[in-house]
Amino acid sequence: MTEFVGANCPAVFSLLGGPLHRMGRRLGLVRGTNTVRLGLALGVGLWLIVVAMAVLGGVTDRLFELSLVGGHVRLLLAIPLFFICESWVAPRMTAFVATIADIGVVPPGATLALDAEVTRANRLANAWWPEAACLLVAIGMEVTGSGLQPYGASGVYDPSRTALAALVYFHVGVTLFRFLLFRLTWKLVLWSWSLWRISRLDLHLIPGHPDHAGGLGSLEGVTERFTPLVAAISILECASLAESISTGTFAVTGVYLWLMMVVLVDAALFIGPLLVFTDKLWASRTQGVGQYMRLAARYVTEFEAKWTSGDVPKDEPLLGTADLQSLADLGNAVSDMKAMRWITVGPRLLTMMALAAILPFAPLLLFKYPIAELAQKFFSKLIGF
Repeated sequence: MTEFVGANCPAVFSLLGGPLHRMGRRLGLVRGTNTVRLGLALGVGLWLIVVAMAVLGGVTDRLFELSLVGGHVRLLLAIPLFFICESWVAPRMTAFVATIADIGVVPPGATLALDAEVTRANRLANAWWPEAACLLVAIGMEVTGSGLQPYGASGVYDPSRTALAALVYFHVGVTLFRFLLFRLTWKLVLWSWSLWRISRLDLHLIPGHPDHAGGLGSLEGVTERFTPLVAAISILECASLAESISTGTFAVTGVYLWLMMVVLVDAALFIGPLLVFTDKLWASRTQGVGQYMRLAARYVTEFEAKWTSGDVPKDEPLLGTADLQSLADLGNAVSDMKAMRWITVGPRLLTMMALAAILPFAPLLLFKYPIAELAQKFFSKLIGF
């Protein structure tokens, strides 16, 4: 793993770990913070096994039915995206914790407390029991026939499907998918808990910091790396809805409600944890604006006394004086202070999250507007008929 350690933070924060991660390292599928090979081996590898069994069993025509598209999405897209997200976000998490210690957001007096929090989070990330619990829950859902979605045909075992390929997919593939989903959910909970614990430290936020987040701006970069997971959630929902729409058990008009639900869930999962810093950001902004306004008032008073009183020093020319530049710089500093946000979320992050959540639903439009009809409407508008 690539180490990014601040001078004040001796421990390296990382949520990579656990039995599956250690197994991937032993097999050579995990190198540093890159776990994508492990995701491909689990998802794509199992999909190839299912396809091979379908070919041997002579049921390939049923394997690629639209009503089972969710099965392909889980193995070919969702599972690899889980590990792509993990590989992208882990180094940024490490860098964020090291940075806030290095630039003084976590002052020297709170370094020991930060180190204790990092050690505790690392220990939980490497523990065996969370993944064991995730696996037991996934197996329990398979045994009881429980599902995670009220729609879709490939999420819960159908006893009428007796082909060996179907048995392997439903009993192994779905269980594996649920295990990995629960495992990733545990990592998200641990990350949110770590942020909350860090936010309770005696932080020294910097109101005039150019990131407009008191020095916490790198946290936005961490959240941006969750976009593969946001896309995976929407792709799964799209595939499950497509299965139900193709069988006539779900209306196309109901997609809009589920899209809204997905956006709200994404906001709660990925934007919500950032709110733990809101109280301190707001307090820092209020205090900083007050301090800078007093400084500005003092400077302007002295500036006016010097340059507008009529008793201007003759040996100091007005043109090119540093006083004017300092006045302008002070005005910019006050403007930056007032622009400080109460949450570490900017337009770029919101745009990326929205696109990752909404775009995967676009294929569902084909149920309402087939390609031929869309093309006809496009060219009709283009030529004016």
